[in-house]
Amino acid sequence: MIKAVELRKGRTIMHDGQLFIVHEASHVAKGNKRSYMQARLKSFKQGNIINVRFGVDDRIEIPFVEAKDFEFLYQDGTGFILMDTQTYDQITVTEDVVGSAKDYLAPNCKVSCQILDEQIISFELPNVVTLQITDTPPVVKGATASAQLKDADLETGARVRVPSFVAPGDKIRVDTRTGEYLDRAK
Repeated sequence: MIKAVELRKGRTIMHDGQLFIVHEASHVAKGNKRSYMQARLKSFKQGNIINVRFGVDDRIEIPFVEAKDFEFLYQDGTGFILMDTQTYDQITVTEDVVGSAKDYLAPNCKVSCQILDEQIISFELPNVVTLQITDTPPVVKGATASAQLKDADLETGARVRVPSFVAPGDKIRVDTRTGEYLDRAK
């Protein structure tokens, strides 16, 4: 059991006898009224998303989930193929479990998954990934004097705003939580 104030994105909880994954959780305090936690929960069984308000001291049941590291291999028509880094077994994960992480998922990327009853229920990328730029407008001379940003397409198909000096073929580091450019990879 945890207090509602400890809710975080990606955490698995039991609510009204059902299993949910926290999509968003925010602490709300309005003037002299009691503060509360506003959460968006995705049902594990039905896949629907509900909004729930918890008091900050409410107790929430946490089911036992196993955390395990995997390596992403490739994507095919059935889903995303992961390899267990200890046993080398391959597992297919559907796109609804992977979610928005697919935008930053390159081959051989290490991922952390939560497993409940032998089934992957959540998928988490490292905070920073290194990806190659496939397409971006050319460098403009003198554009480095001001911090202008331009769009760049990454090898995964995602689009990121980068400084003007970045060119196609460069490898950059991207924050997977915000989708922002951090710096050039060394």
